[in-house]
Amino acid sequence: MVDLGDPQHPHVESTAYPLLARSPAFHTPVDWAGDTFYVRTALDAPHARIVALDLRDREGATPRTIVPEASDVIVDAVIAGGRLVVNYLSDVHSRVRLFDLDGTAHGEIPLPGLGAVGWPLSSRVSSPELFFSFQSFLEPTSILSCNVRTGKVHSVRRGRAAFDANRYETRQVFYPSKDGTRIPMFVTAPRGVALDGSHPVFLTAYGGYGSTMLPAYSADVPVWLEQGGIYALANIRGGGEYGEAWHRAGMLEHKQTSFDDFIAAAEYLVKTGYTQPGRIAVYGHSNGGLLIGAVLTQRPDLFGAAVANAGHYDMLRYQRFTAGAAWVAEYGSSDDSTAFDYLRAYSPLQNVRPGTCYPATLLLAADHDDRVVPAHAYKFAAALQAAQACDHPVLLRVAVNASHNYASQSEMIAEHADMFAFILANLAR
Repeated sequence: MVDLGDPQHPHVESTAYPLLARSPAFHTPVDWAGDTFYVRTALDAPHARIVALDLRDREGATPRTIVPEASDVIVDAVIAGGRLVVNYLSDVHSRVRLFDLDGTAHGEIPLPGLGAVGWPLSSRVSSPELFFSFQSFLEPTSILSCNVRTGKVHSVRRGRAAFDANRYETRQVFYPSKDGTRIPMFVTAPRGVALDGSHPVFLTAYGGYGSTMLPAYSADVPVWLEQGGIYALANIRGGGEYGEAWHRAGMLEHKQTSFDDFIAAAEYLVKTGYTQPGRIAVYGHSNGGLLIGAVLTQRPDLFGAAVANAGHYDMLRYQRFTAGAAWVAEYGSSDDSTAFDYLRAYSPLQNVRPGTCYPATLLLAADHDDRVVPAHAYKFAAALQAAQACDHPVLLRVAVNASHNYASQSEMIAEHADMFAFILANLAR
């Protein structure tokens, strides 16, 4: 599994999945050619643009736009063989386009399919050879090369998985959220899957901190597919899929928008015949754990099983523990009377209702988690168990000698085995 880390703690490697891609820095050097310096910048361009500066002008250099801002987000760029190679995020998947150094367009590098090109791209100004990585839900990371003059792509090292990926396909669909906003979602399923409502679905999302969940390979995906399931990733607001505006639409007082988007994803999967409510399992980690806690308390009828990992469930007190104070810019603080009202409205712990039939729920926590303290999970588990009005289990699993972003390999394997055993047992009820 490839992972760029938890966006709340970007210097520590994370076990959350799938790929969480943080937005690049505000200004990122591209390279220089002769006396000209090229820079990717988000200044006056939320989706970024490429500008050039003449180094001979020294401190008086004035940037001139070479590749203007577009509807797609520029996430990376390099110079190879005298051409600009620009990696775009286009509807949450990669497109790599070529330009002359004056900005003249020269087509696009063909990619293997619907997936994600890793960054940084690798090249030399003097060589036409470009190297880059590529992965998708069905293909582990491969290393590819491309001659930017001829456009020919070659495989340098192909990622391999011990399952027949040709039996499956990934589609991108778009569905309306509660307010009518068009939300993208990737659905990976057997080819020719019958839309008869019978399939178990594993639905996940993140939706926070401007982080983008890209098409990414995880061993969990083939495990789930080979059990007859469908894997779905919803790119809800709060992430960075369409730039900072998409992030801001799901943060602070707009956080409920993230939950509405996720609920609408589940409703779409039911409406279009992929599944039915009792056959949907949902998963999220960290901010995604908050997401799962919120949606299972708001729409307990919609899910057959819920797994929330390291989630923030007490949104009225989170800022009082360890790293929680650092998240106030994303969520707001209950110490502010205005923020208190919207946090209280969705905080999972405060919205558990006695006498409600909640879906089968597994809360995952780590005993040494100093980011999201496990007390969140302890309290939420106790509240759900006390309120549960039907025979659906509510369980708490605590990883030993593990933290928010680390567990031993044996512990991770055991945790994932327990998670999928729990989901499959309860979706079969």
